[in-house]
Amino acid sequence: MSPARRILALWFPRLGAERALRIARLIEPGPFATVAEQGAAQVLDSLSIAASERGLQPGQPLRDAQAICPALLTRPADPPGEAAFLAALRRWAGKVSPWVAAQPDNTLVIDLTGCAHLFGGEAEVIALMERDCADMGLSVRAGLADSLGGAWALAHYAGRRLDPVRSGDAIDQEARATRSRATKRRHWTRGGTAPRADLAPAEVARIAPPGRIRQALNPLPVAALRLAPETETGLARVGLRRIEDLTGLPRAALARRFGLQVARRLDQALGLEPEPVSPAAPDAVFAVRLTLPDPIGLIEDLTAGIDRLLPPLGDKLAAAGRGARRLRLELLRCDQTRQSFDLGLAHPSADPARLRPLILQKLDEAEAGFGIDVIRLEAVQTEPVQAAQHAGHLEATRAAKAGRTRTALDDLLGTLGARIGLEAITRWHPADSHIPEKGATVLSAAWSAAHDGDWPGSDRPRPLTLFAPEPVHAPQDPTPPARFRWRGQTLELGRAEGPERLAPEWWLDDPNWRSGVRDYWRVETGDGRRLWLFYAHGGALSAGWFCQGQFA
Repeated sequence: MSPARRILALWFPRLGAERALRIARLIEPGPFATVAEQGAAQVLDSLSIAASERGLQPGQPLRDAQAICPALLTRPADPPGEAAFLAALRRWAGKVSPWVAAQPDNTLVIDLTGCAHLFGGEAEVIALMERDCADMGLSVRAGLADSLGGAWALAHYAGRRLDPVRSGDAIDQEARATRSRATKRRHWTRGGTAPRADLAPAEVARIAPPGRIRQALNPLPVAALRLAPETETGLARVGLRRIEDLTGLPRAALARRFGLQVARRLDQALGLEPEPVSPAAPDAVFAVRLTLPDPIGLIEDLTAGIDRLLPPLGDKLAAAGRGARRLRLELLRCDQTRQSFDLGLAHPSADPARLRPLILQKLDEAEAGFGIDVIRLEAVQTEPVQAAQHAGHLEATRAAKAGRTRTALDDLLGTLGARIGLEAITRWHPADSHIPEKGATVLSAAWSAAHDGDWPGSDRPRPLTLFAPEPVHAPQDPTPPARFRWRGQTLELGRAEGPERLAPEWWLDDPNWRSGVRDYWRVETGDGRRLWLFYAHGGALSAGWFCQGQFA
């Protein structure tokens, strides 16, 4: 019989600030915080213990925080650096179990099943991890239970007081006139008496004994179930503030009122629904860095450094048979700050000659500050690149021509994408519809190939400019009018070609085609304009003439 699963969660609530303190080598810095950009404002992202003791909170505007604590020291937040630091901690946690996974909220989950006895027990494992974190200058909160959700809940909320919620259900929020009558009602709130924040247990066990996860989670708030904020607010409004308020409710009614996610998260926390720990496989890192003896700030020096980094990066990619699809250039300044640039390629490549022009375009945006002492270049996203084998001379010649054309187009897309973004460059592909406005679909040029072959329906000319049908003032006669008025101008008919009859798709109710069958005409006016007119024979809407396009 296999042993019961035991999951350990390690939460680092001050990872960003304490990492910055480690880099700055500040022992007693006083109040310290990292600052992140939120729209046009700067807000606190991660706080040290001293900053929290001064009453500061994550998400607080920087100006308000400095008004409360003028001695506050700040550094810009570094999400890529924090992610790399958490990955290093994940490797460190592998000392107690090979099954370690990282969560997006600076939490490590470790499957300790069958491993704890090697260190003297579960309590000794937690004590070992806490000692190591103390030596590294990191704050950590641990929780251990039979499920991943239960361990996460204990690590984040064990021993924390329940925050009061102003929902209108608490007795101290009622009007004074109704407060005296509340004692006569046996249950004056839905879901039982509202728990007070000052009655929360001072300390809750961080280790849930095997098979007793429900008792350990009952006093915790519903926020420990990893729910969306709006869901937590909805539960609090009806008096469901602790997990014990949810465990006795029917799952069907709970899911119908608050969504399936509430019931699912509750079952995961209680171990009724499996949630395995999936350790991340070691990633193949394609990165190179150049550490400079003295800080630099000139574009010529940066270009020389990049020229030294590109050949070894290309060799690494070529040896693995991969090409870079997305590059990241990181410039680390001597004041422990960094600037990053992300570049995308339309086609994966390991050729330094194709990567160099894209990188050099971003150097104009580089801010050296007090000087740059480290240049790092990484292929963040890669794809396999396979060599093509040609059958003969004729095929090789055709493929070479096509390859040169494709390479030139890919280089152009990469150059434009470095300036305006690859997502802004699109191409059209034919669609399976005879309706003019549905005859093509828009695809991303960087993630799609050009259409090979003739465009469907190329024997039926279509206008260069296609727009929504615009009314044309003319007699209601299927024959092209000798004179008509369009866009406030009176035009004379020169010649007309047609008609081409198009009918709406009967299986779709398109409001634009409620005017019935259309007869399209290619019309040339007396002043040389070439328009695409159609006569709608009428249906749910009245008949009449319309203009939908203009030829070159």
